[in-house]
Amino acid sequence: MNKTALITGATSGIGKATAYEFAKHHIHLILCGRRQDRLNSIKKELEPLTQIYTLCFDVRDKDETFTAIESLPEDFKHIDILINNAGNAHGLDPIQSGNIDDWDAMIDINVKGLLYVSKAIIPQMTERKSGHIINIGSSAGKEVYPKGNVYCGTKHAVLAITEGMRIDLNPYGIKVGAVSPGLVETEFSKVRFKGDKIADDVYKGFDALQAEDIAEIIYFVISRPKHVNIADLLVFPTAQASSTILKKEF
Repeated sequence: MNKTALITGATSGIGKATAYEFAKHHIHLILCGRRQDRLNSIKKELEPLTQIYTLCFDVRDKDETFTAIESLPEDFKHIDILINNAGNAHGLDPIQSGNIDDWDAMIDINVKGLLYVSKAIIPQMTERKSGHIINIGSSAGKEVYPKGNVYCGTKHAVLAITEGMRIDLNPYGIKVGAVSPGLVETEFSKVRFKGDKIADDVYKGFDALQAEDIAEIIYFVISRPKHVNIADLLVFPTAQASSTILKKEF
């Protein structure tokens, strides 16, 4: 029987790459995002490989999140794998001049959104006493860097929530883990810098991780035998030694 995975933030970056990776292995997919046109495009491309259902909603909206997940048709209600990928960084400012709207956006998406989606799905996993949850963290959840303040705080929270989930869901045999990438070349920086041209310089001079690299790692994690749970995985590009040490060549 094919497993079913729900992926948030599936319209770009790591979420989209994970959808393509899972489809290659014929995992049934529930793809979630805020852009229906992109969801439709991905569905069209992947339907020859597996069964796809799309949900268009914003994880920041609690009611919208619960309504969307409750609306799933019978064939997609049984969710075996949850990939909590939706997340954003906004701005790169010192704490004293940070934008409060940016703070709210990061906390609402990275922390509260992850909790809302998890809350909507975990009860069916505890009832069946099976399931696998992967929360996409960041190296920023391991190490705070200058001007990272609130973003780093949200990603530290993701790792703490992941540990708490793993403890609380242990009696039910549910696997819980985090995959925490360093520098991955996606639309992420364009969002962070609000389209400013500085975003184009973030990945220059070194070979950054690609979304496909992380997708392959996520598949590796969810395809381990039943008795194996990869609880915490940190991955950097070779050029990156820490959040602040990066070997660039021009």
